[in-house]
Amino acid sequence: MANVLTKRVSLVELFYDLVFVYMISRATELLHHLHHGVLTPVTLVIFFLVIIVFINSWMVQMVFTNRYGKSSWTNIIFSFIDMAIILYMSNAFTATFDQHLATFFIAAGLLSMTLCLQYLITYFQVQKEIDKKITIAFTGILGFRTVVLFAGGFYYNPVGITVALAGIIISWLAPAFTGRYTHHHPIIFSHILERLTALIIVMFGETIVGIANYFTQENLAWSSVFIFIVVVGLFFTYIVEFDHLIDEHRKQETGNLLIYLHYFIIFGLSLATVALKFINEPEANVIFAITVLYLGVILFYIGLAIADYYNQPQLHVGWPVRLVFTSTTIIGYVLVLIFNQLNVIALVTAVVIVMNAVVLVKFLINRIGE
Repeated sequence: MANVLTKRVSLVELFYDLVFVYMISRATELLHHLHHGVLTPVTLVIFFLVIIVFINSWMVQMVFTNRYGKSSWTNIIFSFIDMAIILYMSNAFTATFDQHLATFFIAAGLLSMTLCLQYLITYFQVQKEIDKKITIAFTGILGFRTVVLFAGGFYYNPVGITVALAGIIISWLAPAFTGRYTHHHPIIFSHILERLTALIIVMFGETIVGIANYFTQENLAWSSVFIFIVVVGLFFTYIVEFDHLIDEHRKQETGNLLIYLHYFIIFGLSLATVALKFINEPEANVIFAITVLYLGVILFYIGLAIADYYNQPQLHVGWPVRLVFTSTTIIGYVLVLIFNQLNVIALVTAVVIVMNAVVLVKFLINRIGE
């Protein structure tokens, strides 16, 4: 392993992450706006849109730093500029397609433009032909996103909104097709893994904040304990996969799959976070809240299942473990739909999450002992 490249996460990167703590909090607030006990499709669309723009920008910056980042004043200044833009963007959207979204599009366009400039500057600095192709590819993707976002912001009408939304989705998916270039300049896998893990810890921080109201003098009950166990169980399952099963010394990786699978985990945690709050709110439709909770858990587990691709050779999870995860989750969902009281929902969900975590740990111990 002596020839495995490593890269230390810098303090500037960690400082940069702080704005995403606020961003995640603001984005999650979108899902707190219920209409007749449920979330409207418009609210969900805006939430997914906002998360994709923010997290994709974070991912692009992370990959850039991984390949080309240096402790230069240029990169540091760009990081601080991006932080300011992200802070403004975090306050530039609401749960409806109103004029605020035009401001969000313009701010997001500025953020894309700064990322585009970083790649453009790097194009003139790198010497290898493959690096020039990589920087040109990302300059094109980010330039395209800048244009469509400005179009949506400055021409805020149905056509402009459609152009912006389509452009966001296209530019979100486009990096997945750069493998023919990025494969020749692979990422430093351990650095990407550490950065993504830190992002998920931030997400879990928002989940802890979301369930904090269960731990007041007025609300403390057994259900509070079970809900806390749900969060701890999900976190424990995540760290078993990404701290014990995964091969952090992988080489010749583009990191694309690792990045995209984390969207399942991010969306799953977000849905679970708001659902854990909904299940105790009288104005919420309890069936809807339960469905959102288990949809979030399923998305979370899908992300973990995809991550198996990166596991150590002897630690690939087989179908018996996957079958347990699938069956317990389905059974738990059916049970809480039938007995939809807070205590039952919290208890059954805690049992499901803990059982799955125990199965994964037992799998790990058995394989290590072989």
